[in-house]
Amino acid sequence: MSAGGEHQRQVGVLAVERVASAGRRLDRAHARVGVGRESSGDAHSHATDHTPRVRPAVIAIFGPTGVGIDARFSVGEYAELVHAEIDGLLDAGRRPIVVGGTGLYLRAALADLDLRPPPPPGARERWEAEVAARGAPGLHAVLVERAPWAAEAIDPHDRQRIVRALELADAGELEPPEAESQLWTAHTRHPTLLVGLTLDRVELYARVDARVDAMLAAGAREEVLRAHAAGASETARKALGFQELLAGDVDAMKRRTRNFAKRQHTWMRKLADVWVLDVTGRGDEDVAAEIEELANTLRRP
Repeated sequence: MSAGGEHQRQVGVLAVERVASAGRRLDRAHARVGVGRESSGDAHSHATDHTPRVRPAVIAIFGPTGVGIDARFSVGEYAELVHAEIDGLLDAGRRPIVVGGTGLYLRAALADLDLRPPPPPGARERWEAEVAARGAPGLHAVLVERAPWAAEAIDPHDRQRIVRALELADAGELEPPEAESQLWTAHTRHPTLLVGLTLDRVELYARVDARVDAMLAAGAREEVLRAHAAGASETARKALGFQELLAGDVDAMKRRTRNFAKRQHTWMRKLADVWVLDVTGRGDEDVAAEIEELANTLRRP
């Protein structure tokens, strides 16, 4: 639960952090966190049948009806889009349901983060060329010299974060942190119930492998090849499994997805005021009913 002070019992937003079972669809490069709206006029009534009461509001960012597959899209742009959707739903008397997903994007959807500005034109390309020529560890050594506090928090093989840190250093935006990271505070823009779903590790990994196999059977590799031929941007290529399927390495995609799920578990343990539910051996309706009851209980004065 992340609601804060006197508003703790007025749950406006339901956020569910679930460990992913596989990468998002690759032809549309789904957003890392989706937002849904309850379709019932009474957002707090219990369902009496199996009719779906949630309608997706923010799912795909890239695709025919959204940003082009060749466009870049930042977490700041995503936050602006999702905040507008959440605010509109609350103004209409609905309860937004936020489901993630990548931890940074979940926090960006729920809170006002002090996000860094995008790099100036050409800066990213220059550092990407450097990391391609010198390798991530070599560029990490440069970061150690320029901003040791930042380098300490970044894995020497994390190309993306190393490049971003050096971009910020060039722009004069990389400063030592003066306070607790906004990623781990209980602050949210609206009173929020935050629920984390966990699953037995063996079962989770089995689901990961099965989901990847199902994606392949549904044509995921063909989607990747089409996106690649269409000039997919760096943002789209970060979709989990894109590079692995482009290379035809299914086992690598499964390994990367399992590693991602492991990192999500680590992230979840650090979230402030999260209600953790073990869903091993439980049905979806049983879990959903417990979450709804929890939200309704916390809402009572």
